[in-house]
Amino acid sequence: MSTEFAEVPIQKVKDYWNARPCNIRHSTAEIGTQEYFDQVEARKYFVEPHIPGFADFEKWRGKKVLEIGCGIGTDTMNFARAGAEVTAIDLSSESIALAKKRAEVFGLSDRIKFFEANAEQLADYIPAEKYDLIYSFGVIHHSPHPDVILKHVRENFTKPETRLKIMVYYRYSWKTLWMLMLEKGKFWKLDDIIAKHSEAQTGCPITYSYSFKTARVLASNAGFEVTNIFADHIFPYQIPKYVKYEYEYVWYFRMLPKGVFRWLETKLGWHLCFDAKVK
Repeated sequence: MSTEFAEVPIQKVKDYWNARPCNIRHSTAEIGTQEYFDQVEARKYFVEPHIPGFADFEKWRGKKVLEIGCGIGTDTMNFARAGAEVTAIDLSSESIALAKKRAEVFGLSDRIKFFEANAEQLADYIPAEKYDLIYSFGVIHHSPHPDVILKHVRENFTKPETRLKIMVYYRYSWKTLWMLMLEKGKFWKLDDIIAKHSEAQTGCPITYSYSFKTARVLASNAGFEVTNIFADHIFPYQIPKYVKYEYEYVWYFRMLPKGVFRWLETKLGWHLCFDAKVK
């Protein structure tokens, strides 16, 4: 993994996500309306159907959940709807503003506390509390020091029973192969290539990627023990049609039986998801 990412200013990451919060274009309805938020959620879970199962929203009813990198709040709302007491943080002020609006629209503001914060220094932004779940889906790999985030939450926000649920990007995925083909096989520039193409808006300043082994090491070094880890999610749609809200598989995925495609996702999925407990 690139050591150059560690030197990227956090402000650059913030500016990137403020310019285009994650999933903000998942609907054509007026931004901030209930219709807009409903469509954003429907599209997100249609394209990434493994998320609800991984988050296991209902399990956290009556529990305290800390979400690191809430974005515009899709998972946040579902934790709150299920009855969790949620503390949601994000580096992006634009994302936080929209997530707060979302909570108001759905009458969930009393169940969620929002903070604009740098997760590497979280104790400087939010009160010291112990949480039942630390959750972060597709976020910490965009920070200069993902290891610092996990060590920080371990030291300041966990108790012996705390569970950790994290998604980071899988280095040996179909998407990585696709990126390499897009960049004419320049594998010696892989870290930069992954950062460039990791998100819908190209040019993400930082994107670390992990193997099963390095994800386990990341967790272990922070004081967590991985109890389950798996890969999932291959994006199969033709991008020119997808941006027009049309869902048609690219030709080579159309040729695969559904069972074979699903098997391929477990081997080469872009999302490396792991559950962990406090050591």
